[in-house]
Amino acid sequence: MTSIQPHHSERIAHQTERQVLVDALKMLLPSSSILTEAEALKPYECDGLSAYHCLPWLVVLPETVEQVQHIVRCCYQHGVPIVARGAGTGLAGGALPLDNGVLLSLARLKQILEIDPANRLARVQPGVRNLAISEAVAPYGLYYAPDPSSQIACTIGGNVAENAGGVHCLKYGLTTHNILRLKMITMDGELVTIGSHALDSAGLDLLALMVGSEGMLGIVVEVSVKLLPIPERAQVVMAAFDDIEQAGQAVSDIIAAGLIPAGLEMMDKAAIQAAEAFIHAGYPANAEALLLCELDGSAEQVAEELAQAVALLTASRAIELKVAETEQERKLLWAGRKAAFPAVGRLSPDYYCMDGTIPRRFLAQVLKGIADLSAHYGLAVANVFHAGDGNLHPLILYNADNPGELQKAERLGGDILKLSIAVGGTISGEHGVGVEKINHVCIQFSEQEIVQFHNVKKAFDDKGLLNPGKAIPSLQRCAEFGAMHVHQGRLAHPEIDRF
Repeated sequence: MTSIQPHHSERIAHQTERQVLVDALKMLLPSSSILTEAEALKPYECDGLSAYHCLPWLVVLPETVEQVQHIVRCCYQHGVPIVARGAGTGLAGGALPLDNGVLLSLARLKQILEIDPANRLARVQPGVRNLAISEAVAPYGLYYAPDPSSQIACTIGGNVAENAGGVHCLKYGLTTHNILRLKMITMDGELVTIGSHALDSAGLDLLALMVGSEGMLGIVVEVSVKLLPIPERAQVVMAAFDDIEQAGQAVSDIIAAGLIPAGLEMMDKAAIQAAEAFIHAGYPANAEALLLCELDGSAEQVAEELAQAVALLTASRAIELKVAETEQERKLLWAGRKAAFPAVGRLSPDYYCMDGTIPRRFLAQVLKGIADLSAHYGLAVANVFHAGDGNLHPLILYNADNPGELQKAERLGGDILKLSIAVGGTISGEHGVGVEKINHVCIQFSEQEIVQFHNVKKAFDDKGLLNPGKAIPSLQRCAEFGAMHVHQGRLAHPEIDRF
């Protein structure tokens, strides 16, 4: 991202405005919680989408809800934008800071406030790591189901912002299906409660609206999550295929047969080889595609469903089947999948991760389309995705040091998103829109729908100060993007038009 340097007089005014805000913040925050020096700001210049970066104007690190309220009220009074940030593991630029706004880090709000085993819930602050919840409740025989690949590092606040999923979302749902209540601070500093610990709550379903809102409607300071009993038994079968389209069809066959696996994941040859070289999980390196199908529940249920899954995979012409007989074997098979993203990172100096979602019945055709687009652009693509719910994660390999290659990767990624839309899918499954996919919102939604999105944001954030410039494009931007797109001829790819 190219930054524009302001004129000398503008810089002085900028610094003066910042000092006025800093002085106001110091009324409730210690100086150590306010970062202003470039060296201290640098680690916050991007999230997991490192191709986009911007040095923040100011970073604040509150430790209490009251401090968060004070920060928000000061920003509202002075008209200063706010970008909330958790662990910074997001892959769509949702936590990209602003050079004229506050980056509000919630990393220090990391307490587990309550564990209620009887009601199977936990109250946690937004800075609590996803995996830490399951670790804390394991002694009660419980766990938190959504498990993004970054669960060892990502925070529950970020999961709420992006409606994160994970390998077990097919059976147990996304974040939105596993949240009971949120406490959030509105842009004018009011602390409000949305949802309840009961089975239902009165009024509009604002909880569903907040989950996945990408920090544009409020600042979440507490999350009540549902907990589930740890299954009596979980067993995974690995199936290898010599044709990726056959693997895609096998996914459809499993779901059509009425099986709902706890996890149903797919990797293509490039991802298989990278993961195997990194983790040594026992993946067949010569396979064109690999499926991991996990069944969980009672011992009797798992035994019955596992036999059914093995029969279906055999009928789908799997060239190799391996059933994990021990918990150690099960964890090793999943370790390869969980480490697929960093493993692919060893293949290329850079990669660009996409996040489209498609109807499962088009899985085989879309994978072929991605291969055609990869050949068209001359950039390799490794596919790792949640096959059961059609959430694709194509990893586009490129080298940012080669002039124009990042832009080529972005165009390829954009065409994969359009391919997803063309078959009735969507541009995001769990990573969010952020800045990465904001132009493609213009393709997926009509002008009237985008206007309604802006109306909803205005109802929560009348000054437009919460994470501005993310997720919802302006109509002017859509008009400019449409004109550019037609001019560059990207609406006429045969790989897309044939769907």
